[in-house]
Amino acid sequence: MTELVTIETTDGVADVRLNRPEKYNALSGDMFKAIIEAGQSLAEAKDIRAVVLSGNGRGFCAGLDMDSFQGMADQDTGGGNATDALLARGDGPENHAQRPAWVWKTLPVPVIAAIHGVAYGGGIQIALGADIRIAAPDAKLSVMEIKWGLIPDMSLTQTLRDLVPLDVAKELTFTGRVLSGEDAKALGLVTHTAENPLDAAMQLAREIAGKSPDAIRAAKKLYEDSWHADARTGLSLEASLQTALIGQPNQVEAIMANFEKRAPEFRD
Repeated sequence: MTELVTIETTDGVADVRLNRPEKYNALSGDMFKAIIEAGQSLAEAKDIRAVVLSGNGRGFCAGLDMDSFQGMADQDTGGGNATDALLARGDGPENHAQRPAWVWKTLPVPVIAAIHGVAYGGGIQIALGADIRIAAPDAKLSVMEIKWGLIPDMSLTQTLRDLVPLDVAKELTFTGRVLSGEDAKALGLVTHTAENPLDAAMQLAREIAGKSPDAIRAAKKLYEDSWHADARTGLSLEASLQTALIGQPNQVEAIMANFEKRAPEFRD
């Protein structure tokens, strides 16, 4: 069976691709599991410095595979087995349905989503779990759950709030309006647009991978842990993370490389 998510790593950059191209990388139960496992495997990898998340084929991700989930529901014997599985929680705050998007937000290294074709429903929510998004100008993005009489439930409350005002979030959710990549850039849903978003994402990931991995990981932790915290928490975290970096081998190497006008050689 073809891998539903592939990972190739080069020079500290993990190239992660959703790999169900014949279905626009739509989210089946197996796809949920594969995405979660891919993210979890990278969380433990010490040699990963940045991640690029994209989709093979003609689109990033078309959202839920409704045929697949209808089949799961039809197999239920009245006990709500399929629904219970999606809502099952682990050690964290998220449930199984939320984890394919949440896993990228909680990864200790930066994640860049490269969006082409469509990113609908669960697809856009997975992309919003990334730290940075680069979309093709003609990509199509939508918070599309309203089309099926549903609400977004793959961690959108924790990601969309950092990108757009509440009224914009409500409008996108109430209408399911389809945005182009340019529209999404204007609203703040994506960071950049590029004719070839994957190439642009890889270039940015390689730039990030060339910085001190200790400082990059600390910077992501700083923002994730302090962005919605009180002033004391944020300021204390700045101080503690900085103290842990100062004088360490990678920090010293950053200084020496700058003074000696050479490329740094950081250790993972």
